[in-house]
Amino acid sequence: MAASRTAPPAIRPGPAAVPFRPGPAAVPIRPGPAAVPTRPGLRRVEQVMGTPISLDLADDLPRTVLDDLADEVFGWLREVDARFSTYRADSEVSRFDRGEVLLSEASPDLRLVLERCADLWGATDGWFDAYATGRFDPSGYVKGWAAQVASDRLLAAGAANHCLNAGGDVRVRGLSPAGRPWRVGLQHPWDRSATFLVLTGTDLAVATSGVYERGHHVVDPRRGEPARGLRSVTVVGRDLGVADAYATAAVAMGSAGAGWLGRLDGHEHAVVTDSGRCLRSPRLPVA
Repeated sequence: MAASRTAPPAIRPGPAAVPFRPGPAAVPIRPGPAAVPTRPGLRRVEQVMGTPISLDLADDLPRTVLDDLADEVFGWLREVDARFSTYRADSEVSRFDRGEVLLSEASPDLRLVLERCADLWGATDGWFDAYATGRFDPSGYVKGWAAQVASDRLLAAGAANHCLNAGGDVRVRGLSPAGRPWRVGLQHPWDRSATFLVLTGTDLAVATSGVYERGHHVVDPRRGEPARGLRSVTVVGRDLGVADAYATAAVAMGSAGAGWLGRLDGHEHAVVTDSGRCLRSPRLPVA
């Protein structure tokens, strides 16, 4: 007798939720013809921080300027990876964790991240804890923060229309190459070929934390065990580092995370539980 396979739970709507319907209603990850640029710009994808990072610049600037801006973005992200990767024994964060770098000797970026992580620990009542794994690991903040800094630098350099997608942490500003607000698809937590919601806007920081890529990697800091209850958490705000940390904190809380997110000022959210229930805030900018 052939072994039976258990199908993943379908995403079911909760209050103010949008149901996922498989088939034609699902939005494909690859953009269709409507997303083809109609004005000058640049798109580049590079592997940094162990994940593909894509940059779309949609401003009508000379190609040499666009190339230089992209070089600066990816150069900065590689610098952050070299400094903060917990997988590299020679990174500054690893040497700091081993006591080889004193706080007084730390770089300004490391001191800033330490300060922000402490602030976020307080703001989340300890649910965002960079020491939850037993060592200093600011990964739940750093990737979003790095992408936010890159976006701020692009804006200051005159590239007001751009989208930076750092492995699911997305910062969009201005308009897309088609001259319309950007569209950000949220990956279906059981089907990598589909999205279950699409957001749209001209100034969004969209951070997603979940278990569908790396398993139950977020630790509940109060039990010291992998957190369970939420399959995917997306937080939308104006600062990508903060949104990233809030999404991580909500996953760490488990089922209580959705209620906590609903009480956050200035942020919207979409949550998918392990059982397939979808909950979202009423002002989430759904396309």
